[in-house]
Amino acid sequence: MSTSQYPPPDSLIKAEKCMEYWESVDSNDNGMLGGVLTTMPSVSRVDLQGSRTFLARLNVGARVLEGGAGIGRITEGLLLKVADKVDVVEPVVKFTDVLKTKPGVGQIHNVGLEKWFPSEGECYDLIWIQWCIGHLKDEEVVQFLERCKSVLEKEHGVIVLKENLSTWGEDQFDELDGSVTRQDEKFQELFERAGLKIVKADLQRGFPVELLPVKMYAVRPET
Repeated sequence: MSTSQYPPPDSLIKAEKCMEYWESVDSNDNGMLGGVLTTMPSVSRVDLQGSRTFLARLNVGARVLEGGAGIGRITEGLLLKVADKVDVVEPVVKFTDVLKTKPGVGQIHNVGLEKWFPSEGECYDLIWIQWCIGHLKDEEVVQFLERCKSVLEKEHGVIVLKENLSTWGEDQFDELDGSVTRQDEKFQELFERAGLKIVKADLQRGFPVELLPVKMYAVRPET
């Protein structure tokens, strides 16, 4: 992994720029996926199937939190298959207005991941974070994961991140949506800094070759 990038790509992340992008997209599945369904309509279905297969191997409980839920594509298509209720963190109000209409959506935190702080007494078997952690700076990722860790069920709780991987030999800043696409090595470094260990990891299969590789990580506290 390159250590000579200057300025570091994550230093270019600005929360207001990220919000501006998401406020500009449609409140539908195609908007959530950056318009990719227009030319690659199978992506959402293949994504959810890959996630179901990965999740089935983890044997998680039914208390679930989703970070960066958008309009609930994953909430409905994946998480409510294993839970009766899913709490969500999502900063964009027009997305949570859609979420509020969906049965099974529990507590809605209308803040960015970097500003989310769990309430006392909360406990989750599964925390699912997909295609949104790139909007956080490296240090914010570590702090967010530490907060997730603090409300994870002690014995069997698991955090799952599903994210694009950089193929440029270094982390890459995206001018369009203000996010950073990270290398696998960077994710491993951030997990270690947050006191988490990888218990399972797998690449998403079945996506068109035009798309970046996508990797799923299941992590738990080191101790």
